[in-house]
Amino acid sequence: MDSLTQMALGSAVGVAVMGRRVSPWRAALVGALYGTLPDLDSLIDYGDPIRNMTFHRGFSHSLLYLTLLSPLLAWISARCSVRRGLFRHWWWAIWLILMTHVLLDTLTVYGTQFAQPFTDHPFGLASLFIIDPFYTLPLLLGLGFGLARHRRWNRLGLAVSSLYIVWSLGAQQYVEYRVDRQLAASDWPVERRLVTPTPFNTLLWRVLVMTPEGYREGFYSLVDGERAIDFDRFERNTDLYRELRDLWGVRRMAWFSHGFFRMQERDGQVRITDLRMGQEPYYSFNFVVAERTPTGLEPVPYELETERPDIGASLRWLGRRAMGSPLPPPRERATTNPLE
Repeated sequence: MDSLTQMALGSAVGVAVMGRRVSPWRAALVGALYGTLPDLDSLIDYGDPIRNMTFHRGFSHSLLYLTLLSPLLAWISARCSVRRGLFRHWWWAIWLILMTHVLLDTLTVYGTQFAQPFTDHPFGLASLFIIDPFYTLPLLLGLGFGLARHRRWNRLGLAVSSLYIVWSLGAQQYVEYRVDRQLAASDWPVERRLVTPTPFNTLLWRVLVMTPEGYREGFYSLVDGERAIDFDRFERNTDLYRELRDLWGVRRMAWFSHGFFRMQERDGQVRITDLRMGQEPYYSFNFVVAERTPTGLEPVPYELETERPDIGASLRWLGRRAMGSPLPPPRERATTNPLE
């Protein structure tokens, strides 16, 4: 999840666990600090963009490593406290702050390698978008009222945000049921499918279906009822993958994306794209891995390319489609980038 959400969650957990043992402001500040600590691994340069992406949320999100680190962090916090004898309470609070950070990240599609050093598999349930105000706002409101008035508001914010997680998992299961029922009635040779929320909500869901030669993308809103999902088909360019699959970056991205990737050649450059993050034709993670030469495809230093849509058009479509309007997604590339 985003840094603001992780800081809010860390603060809320810190205030809830420490109670009246320390000032709520101190507990909130400590919680915010340790709540964002695991994500500082994003500052590490592992050598190239693909390594930076696929090593993120690695050792810094390991449940084992963070459990071993929590006593040291608790000792530091206890030493800095005016009141003595709080080591055990700080230990419990900091351990919960670190664990909830990892578990919340695991709800996103990016994945979290929380089982290191035993496996580096990126676990991801994909039931929450990386930024979701419907999860974050209850935390912020509960924390704000809790600091200003009474701690029970903070506990209420935590309860509401936790119920929203349960809601997201239930909504995802429902959409997956509808998708599987529709796929069972088709003759597509489905390899795998993914159901993940669209930005900032859990009402409209993106469905990605991988087949041997291509992939299909569709959207389903919880207010669509019995309406069938309309899928658009796109090419995977498996011939490019077969030619470059021994390249480390290609092999790594195929593994990290759990098979939800495509290859594409444009302007003499070959790119591999993680199809899980974004929607057609705009994706957050496109990596140039090779270029076309007179003698064939040659590896090049990996380069990250991020494609950004027309934000205004995308948000307008998102709001109307989430409310059930059967609108096709905006596929045209914007001639100008509103973020530039």
